[in-house]
Amino acid sequence: MSDIKKIAILTSGGDAPGMNAAIRAVVRTALSKGCDVYGFLDGYKGLVNNNFEEMTSSSVANCIQRGGTILRTFRFPEFTDPKVRAIAIANLQALEIDALVVLGGDGSFRGAKLLSEEMDIKTIGIPCTIDNDILGTDYSLGFDTARNTGLSAIDKIRDTAFSHSRNFLVEVMGRSSGFLALDVGIGGGAEFILLPEMNMSSESLVEKIRTRNRLKMGSIIVVAEAENPGHSFELAHEIQSKLDIEYKVAVLGHTQRGGSPTLRDRKIGSFMGYYAVEALFRGESKIMIGYNEGCYDTTAMPEADLEPRRLSDTQVLEINNILCHL
Repeated sequence: MSDIKKIAILTSGGDAPGMNAAIRAVVRTALSKGCDVYGFLDGYKGLVNNNFEEMTSSSVANCIQRGGTILRTFRFPEFTDPKVRAIAIANLQALEIDALVVLGGDGSFRGAKLLSEEMDIKTIGIPCTIDNDILGTDYSLGFDTARNTGLSAIDKIRDTAFSHSRNFLVEVMGRSSGFLALDVGIGGGAEFILLPEMNMSSESLVEKIRTRNRLKMGSIIVVAEAENPGHSFELAHEIQSKLDIEYKVAVLGHTQRGGSPTLRDRKIGSFMGYYAVEALFRGESKIMIGYNEGCYDTTAMPEADLEPRRLSDTQVLEINNILCHL
């Protein structure tokens, strides 16, 4: 018999499509086991401000198709301060919370681990980021929706590129990992795909454009923002100054975070939420739910000093070169 009677849940960091499916699953799975569930609004900030609501089955009705997070989210670096965490701990203890489910990324999980080390509470994470860069899982919630949003944008851009014989640089999100740019680029038939892991110089790109096998009616290059949003404008200027070829720039930015989640994100979010509660009832803590090789599992939360998961498969780029340049 589990000693878990009350579960808290929050979303932290950047929002990701599929979060609401996971919230819904956590709440309804916990309720089915006789637990009370408390949703804290605005992430760790809400935990400190004691801003919560007791959640019922109706609280999560009609939310699975919605983007963003019904619990809202907030970046709260102040939570690294032990004095700030002490306030959150007092609030959790006053409510007699036994377990905490955190939806987010590396920074969010860091806060959960600190809480579990400083008080008697079980913590578990559900990986959510459109960058798909969390160590320990092949898949993070939001990635499929974000790449489909990017692909839809490229399809629309390609129409005007062909109609006007224009060239485009399409900048997608992707802080330090190129998973999003790679999938969007391959699916959109991009002529070149620039990833942070490959680090192609602007000089190399200019030379590749200069020596390409055929001149297209309109070409598309997909660029990962790589911790420097908007750098595609500089790249377009450099290409024009050296080759006298104009490239228009489309920065997709936060459009990739919003919108109704795809079936894949709804399904995986639902199962991750269910398995998170099941893991807590087995007594597991300081772990996250992973999705690896098509199966759900539990794995350690990433350590704070480790680099994000990064792309290592270069073969797909070689295949794309064949498909787009002959």
